[in-house]
Amino acid sequence: MLVPRTHGDAAMNTLLNHQFKLARRPVGMVQRGDFEYVTAPVAEPGEGEVLVKILYISLDPAMRGWMNEGKSYIPPVGIGEVMRAGAVGRVIKSRDPAIAVGDHVVGVLGVQEYAVAKGRGVTKVDPRLAPLPVYLGTLGMPGMTAYFGLLEVGRPKEGDTVVVSGAAGAVGQVVGQIAKIKGCRVVGIAGGSEKCAYLHSLGFDAAIDYKHEDVKTALKQHCPKGVDVYFDNVGGEILDAVLTQLAMHARIVICGAISQYNEAKMTGPSNYMSLLVNRASMTGMVVFDYASRYGEAAREMGGWLAAGRLKTREDIVDGLETFPDTLLKLFKGENIGKLVLKVADE
Repeated sequence: MLVPRTHGDAAMNTLLNHQFKLARRPVGMVQRGDFEYVTAPVAEPGEGEVLVKILYISLDPAMRGWMNEGKSYIPPVGIGEVMRAGAVGRVIKSRDPAIAVGDHVVGVLGVQEYAVAKGRGVTKVDPRLAPLPVYLGTLGMPGMTAYFGLLEVGRPKEGDTVVVSGAAGAVGQVVGQIAKIKGCRVVGIAGGSEKCAYLHSLGFDAAIDYKHEDVKTALKQHCPKGVDVYFDNVGGEILDAVLTQLAMHARIVICGAISQYNEAKMTGPSNYMSLLVNRASMTGMVVFDYASRYGEAAREMGGWLAAGRLKTREDIVDGLETFPDTLLKLFKGENIGKLVLKVADE
């Protein structure tokens, strides 16, 4: 927002920024009081930097882990720092010759209205090829996670049975569709009839409603020859149930454990000996390890989108100020598809 201010006889326009900063380490479920909503002047971009007006912010389960202190695959957000988040926006000032004013870019820009970023730290995107929120979902970090997690870690073969939990979320919806493209039988696990109906609309062969079905019994029904690839987004009891249904030489992709993120103490699987019995593997994956290959994945998935073989859905909520409450939708299982916060009109 532009706010006129005067200083002596000279008048000037100062650009103000609204930001959410991490105020304290959450204990259990995230609360509004864990963040501080502040107003600050927008900094000028330095040499090689750009100033971005943020239009959409990505809300992801990983953000809960980024708030915790301790060793992880990425340093935690510091107390008093702008909350880390992926975002897409429009460049309004540039001191990077490779990026022009008016370009749209995506990057880790934070939960705020404006961000100063290094030019090499953002990627240009074209809103004519796909709506901007799609660059935070299927063509963004969740889509990259699905693509590399399934294809590089899960290594599905035609005819395999692939099971994915959190299947109606940003990552899960893409995992299942890519598995179908690769000729697999796909079973999704999600919470509620609406989400399960959505999975069927995407072409999943079966959907298990963990809120109203016994997951272990349903897996026996839908995976009579066992589970060849399990893409795990939730951990906890569902991971334990899938472990009892593994096929020989099954591959389990550990992508996330949203059922555990707000627990004081995370619990691991009790049925892990199934890995030994079935000569199976359980491998963790972090999407940043594949950063040099994002372009490869975006091109292939972009082709699938254009051909109608891959569908995408975004759950868009208006208003930066709603951030703490909107983030909770992830942990309450209230979103279908990619959860996105709209900050400003395009």
